[in-house]
Amino acid sequence: MKNSESLSDLTAMNRRNFLRGLGACIALPALGSLIPARAAGTVGAPRLATTATGAPLRTGFVYFPNGAIPARWWPEGGLTDFAFNATMEPLNAVRKHVQVLSGLDHLNANAGADGGGDHARGNSVFLTGVRLNKSATDIRAGISIDQVMANEIGHLTRFPSLEMTCDANRKSAGCDSGYACSYVYNVSWKNPTTPMTPEANPRLMFERLFGAGAHGERAMNAQRRMATRKSVLDFVVEDARRMTRQLDLNDRAKMDQYLTGVREIESRIQRAEQFGPNTDPNSPTPAGIPATQKEYVEVMYDMMTLAFQTDSTRVATMIMGHDGDNRSFSEIGIAEGHHDLSHHQNNADRVDKVASIDRWYVSQFARFLQKLESTIDVDGNSLLHNTRILYGSGNADGNRHTHENLPLILAGGGGGALTGGRFVKHEGKPVCNLFLSLADQVGITNLERFGDSTARLSNV
Repeated sequence: MKNSESLSDLTAMNRRNFLRGLGACIALPALGSLIPARAAGTVGAPRLATTATGAPLRTGFVYFPNGAIPARWWPEGGLTDFAFNATMEPLNAVRKHVQVLSGLDHLNANAGADGGGDHARGNSVFLTGVRLNKSATDIRAGISIDQVMANEIGHLTRFPSLEMTCDANRKSAGCDSGYACSYVYNVSWKNPTTPMTPEANPRLMFERLFGAGAHGERAMNAQRRMATRKSVLDFVVEDARRMTRQLDLNDRAKMDQYLTGVREIESRIQRAEQFGPNTDPNSPTPAGIPATQKEYVEVMYDMMTLAFQTDSTRVATMIMGHDGDNRSFSEIGIAEGHHDLSHHQNNADRVDKVASIDRWYVSQFARFLQKLESTIDVDGNSLLHNTRILYGSGNADGNRHTHENLPLILAGGGGGALTGGRFVKHEGKPVCNLFLSLADQVGITNLERFGDSTARLSNV
């Protein structure tokens, strides 16, 4: 049966019956018969986050900490005849889907009059491109590009965006040279004062996506939980309205702010309801945070894969570790902390160890890309073909705390909009120029500037 005939047949099928017939399939992927009406938007409007074939266009951002060893990172050679250096060798298997981008900078992460704090700036400038306000209490960053996209295309999916981290340990004070800890542990920002706190527990992320319980129970459990929340919210709103009549002006303002938060929760419930029952993958719910970092990273990448495959979201971020992370890597024979090693002062042994950690992170990323490549999407292409993933760090050389020529990889085909298999040298342009080009590709038409952008980035 041809793909078009298969999709046509599915149009007439009841979704519940189709789910029942899946049997042992891993998960229900995005299906063309179920999503194009949402993807197309209104008549005459651009097709948001949709490829030329009608498949969903997904965007991911993956952050790794403490920069990289430049001499081991950058390929050797020209645009297409390059050879990966030691750190990026694991990407050879997906070379044709990868662009290595050099010459892109985040100058707003450089030290200025506010002095130290390059790790805090590395994290929170990475997707915002703005100068942070150095304070432990007066937090001011900027909206991040993933949230700009979520604001425009989030209505197409059950979740406007997903934020994940493989960094379960978080501090609340004394993070980096006077910068608030919010800057250190977040890359996604809803607005200048509100970070999007990432989920660190894969079990909670899985249950958020698909519901609690065993396979066959999750959709019903999710519906019960949603109905309970809705009933509680109805009670809270009615009770608050009665109380408001007895309050003075100041307290009414506080109550209005509170009700605004309640209405946001109501909106999320309504958005979830419009997409019907949760997808129910025939795979076990993760037990929680795994014992090893390798397993931890793998399962969180798997969460992103499932979220994209089931069209639960088209925008996701993942933090492999916050900048300044001092985790040791005993799994690869490195007992010292990553951050401590990154200040290697050109000691050959320490440089080798940092390069090994850099390669370890790239290896996990390569596995993720291979999984996306092996997953067939609704249009017959791979999930990787219909996805864009920016992988990088907010620090360039961790030894010197530089933010020019950041280590960045743009992977995936973007539904045919991106050209892989290249080493592209951009020579001193803002990373935010790339963000403008990525926003254009998802159909955002009103974003003239972002962060410190100067123009769209050509040759992507």
